[in-house]
Amino acid sequence: MRQGRRELMNGQEKILLVEENEKRREHLLSFLYQHAFPVQETLSFEEAANRLLNSNDYTLAVVTALSLESHKVNLFRSIRSSNPHLAVILLTTKENAQLALSLLKQGIVDHVTNPDNLAAIFSAVHNELQKREIIQKNQSYLRKLTRLHSDQQKNIKRALELEEIYDSTLENLMTALDLRDVETFGHSRTVAKYSQMLARILEIKDKLTLDNIRKGALLHDVGKIAIPDSILKKPDPLTQEEWKKIKLHPTLGYGLIKEIKLLNEVGNIILYHHERFDGTGYPKGLKKDEIPLEARIFALADALDAITSYRPYRRERDFKTAKKEIEVNSGKQFDPKVVDAFCSLSLDSWEKIRFETTQILPAFLEMKNL
Repeated sequence: MRQGRRELMNGQEKILLVEENEKRREHLLSFLYQHAFPVQETLSFEEAANRLLNSNDYTLAVVTALSLESHKVNLFRSIRSSNPHLAVILLTTKENAQLALSLLKQGIVDHVTNPDNLAAIFSAVHNELQKREIIQKNQSYLRKLTRLHSDQQKNIKRALELEEIYDSTLENLMTALDLRDVETFGHSRTVAKYSQMLARILEIKDKLTLDNIRKGALLHDVGKIAIPDSILKKPDPLTQEEWKKIKLHPTLGYGLIKEIKLLNEVGNIILYHHERFDGTGYPKGLKKDEIPLEARIFALADALDAITSYRPYRRERDFKTAKKEIEVNSGKQFDPKVVDAFCSLSLDSWEKIRFETTQILPAFLEMKNL
């Protein structure tokens, strides 16, 4: 047994590593074992395909394909068709970028990166396993939620438990949604914290209202569940038709949750978080006080996180730059009253909120230096 190898236990998620080059295979195995990932190896693409086509035992496949001949592409399609819940991380070179992105857009593979980019490999593996764990938890929560719902009028204790499970389900649902895009992971939690802080500065003191603002912030992008990954993850500029679909997500999200009978603040944030103070937003083109206060608060919180976060098309910017951009858009995109509330708190305090909400795993910090 190789030093550092982790034994697979019953019920544990399993990863299949497919790498024909012995030296690179040993390097990747050593790296994955080092981070306690439960890995099995196979020496050839054909052997891997045979395993994956005839077994649902694996959670994740990490596949090196330096060349993407048509028979390999067809095997990828067959694997996806026979095992749709298997996550596939494709390791290939930039020469195959166009074909690899096509496979990604079609949902045939879930991640594409270079076989020498260990940080990206770690991020993809870690997030796929975490996403699987969250989905399983959500399924468990929802099953329990269904059972409890029918009895909540009979038992106060069960009703309180239902509320606790409900809150956990909201957070886990939005974490799972964030994980569709590694670049925006943690966004919902961060903007929820920003929104609550702005609400407090604006002297909103009612605990129920503050909690509803938190829930609305967590759920603001729930409508994107109905938007295909081929649009959400598209690396190129969106077409006019694709933008039309993206702009449907506030209405779609509101439609998904309105039957749950959530209080006004939650629905208002979901439906109106892309409205602008000057009336040029969507979906209804509301302006000024026509936009509910909680949605105006959230709009600034959302922009603050977007400006200070990394995106594939640009680097993150600092909080000083974010403040300047927010001030410039006071009265245009943002309510001046909310801008004043933001500016009343030091930038160090906003940075502290972000740090406490989105702490990165130590192992990932170490890998940034690889």
